[in-house]
Amino acid sequence: MSSQSLNAVSEAGPTAIPRTTALALVVAGFVTFVNMWCTQAILPVLAKSLQVSPALTGYTVTAPLVATAVMAPLIGMISDRFGRRIFIRGAALLLVIPTVLAAFSSSLTMLIACRFAQGLLLPFIFTITIAYISDEMTPINAMKMVGIYTSGTISGGFSGRLIVGFVTALANWRIGFLVIGAITLAAALTITFLLPKERRFQPTLGISGALSSFPNHLSNRRLLGTYAVGFGVLFSLVSVFTFINFRLAEAPYNLGPAALGAIFVVYLGGVAASPVAGRLGARMNRRMLMAVCVGLILTGLALTLASPLWLICLGLLFVCFGVFPQQTLATGFIGVAARGAKSTAVGLYVTTYYVGGSFGGILPAAAWHDTGWPGCAAITAIVQLAMLGFALKSWRDT
Repeated sequence: MSSQSLNAVSEAGPTAIPRTTALALVVAGFVTFVNMWCTQAILPVLAKSLQVSPALTGYTVTAPLVATAVMAPLIGMISDRFGRRIFIRGAALLLVIPTVLAAFSSSLTMLIACRFAQGLLLPFIFTITIAYISDEMTPINAMKMVGIYTSGTISGGFSGRLIVGFVTALANWRIGFLVIGAITLAAALTITFLLPKERRFQPTLGISGALSSFPNHLSNRRLLGTYAVGFGVLFSLVSVFTFINFRLAEAPYNLGPAALGAIFVVYLGGVAASPVAGRLGARMNRRMLMAVCVGLILTGLALTLASPLWLICLGLLFVCFGVFPQQTLATGFIGVAARGAKSTAVGLYVTTYYVGGSFGGILPAAAWHDTGWPGCAAITAIVQLAMLGFALKSWRDT
């Protein structure tokens, strides 16, 4: 991240956090998604190495998503009782173990188990970091920090695919996992030494108190609307970037795996857009910004229906310019909308987010078989319009 981005959260004020703390939070987001998506670019290589069908290797991507969705609400309860920093730092350090063990997997089953173990630890970082930001900063500074943090998560998702793919091409996939393990260790040490102890954390009355927060969250219309937005964010990303690959692999494009992997470069557009969304969200009406994001995504989907490859890539860039700021706006609003037990509220958001991603890989599949890419684009557009409806009704400032 640039020094200007990190300085953006170091404004004068009693609740502004130091630049070193901002760096630790960005690193937390980066290391989470470096691990989350690191196998997506090497599935054909894994299939050949482990002598299984390519379809089965997809479970190395699904396993951490399922584990994250299951664990996120429970982690919120634990964090709301015992604090934030201890779990963020501990999970980052423990994450090194299954990441390195994955490099020595002798079977697909063992690799999936390692990936599932990673998924059990990842929400301890992602979920609790959002709650940490909400606790320690004013709403304005928190929104800005969430934007920068989101850039770290996007950079991590892109880098995980790129690094493992590159190392696998030069050596093999096992060395790729060892490199990710080394990056994870460096990130964990950075978080351990730079992330300060909470100053404003207020513990709940126990696990029972955290459990009692679930009815409050699930009856909070503002949170429910935000959860619907989170569902749609990952639904849209998975739907678009899964099925557009099928289209581009066919004639007349016939793109190979390397070229298809390069398509993810458009993710970097989200790195630039997310901090901007964070700053604008701190000053402007979130509902208006959400409408702009949906407009960008619908424009991008329309462009992907064109034939020229450059227009399709431009459309995907527009989608990233819209979807990733939606994530920033949604996660930033949780701290505003939640009435206490913020980590539990974030945990429920993370669950709906990854459930949305699961449906994004399932529902458009039928449309692909019947109508091809236009059907997938239409389903994504419908989901985006539904998200806008939820946001317009739910995202009202106090």
